[in-house]
Amino acid sequence: MLAFAPLHAAASAAGTVVTWLAGTLAPLAGGAATAAAIVLFTIGVRLLVSPLTLAQVRGERRRAALAPEVREIQRRYADDPGRLQSELFALYRRAGASPVAGCLPALLQAPFFLVMYRLFATGDGHPRLLDEKLAGVPLGWHLGDGLTGPVVAVFGVLLAVLLLLAWWSSRRARRAAAATGTIAGAPTEGPGAAVLGRLVPLLPFTTVLVALVVPLAAVLYLVTTTAWTALEQAVLRRP
Repeated sequence: MLAFAPLHAAASAAGTVVTWLAGTLAPLAGGAATAAAIVLFTIGVRLLVSPLTLAQVRGERRRAALAPEVREIQRRYADDPGRLQSELFALYRRAGASPVAGCLPALLQAPFFLVMYRLFATGDGHPRLLDEKLAGVPLGWHLGDGLTGPVVAVFGVLLAVLLLLAWWSSRRARRAAAATGTIAGAPTEGPGAAVLGRLVPLLPFTTVLVALVVPLAAVLYLVTTTAWTALEQAVLRRP
């Protein structure tokens, strides 16, 4: 599963960078050097893909701004699908926008996140990475691997942080929807818009569910990338 050459090579290269970072941080972080390296590497990748995130936010804002005109065109040409499509295309072209402007950057980011998740969940190319420890807990351990005090404490803190971030992101999405009538990341028109609008505020909680079944290294990655996403939400998606 997911074991094809380009993905394996990318995960192996990412593991080499994380290993180098861990060695560099060892004098400062000691036994937590690898965990710190995972956090720094995740932040570095998020900085690398931040231009794509900015493009996604711009696309969403353009589509949201055009939503009233889109609805009017849909009402006016509801019985003429050909004319409806041509008018919508002309509207987006005049506005310098695209119906998929908010989706394409997100799709382009997906390979980066897939590589990081594969590395931290399976140790692809660097299995010894998951043998390192954080507060005495191996990075390759899951929540159910020996429910000792350190395991419960480390996973408990990280899961609590994830739950807090998910609650904050969901609350912010609902407040933004109430204020603007739209939800970031959801389409502003179409038959599925209402359903997706209700589902999007619940999506942040999926990270908590994933964290229950992945190794500690992947949980560290999830906490870091989720915190970064929350920061982006606060900065880039201000009303």
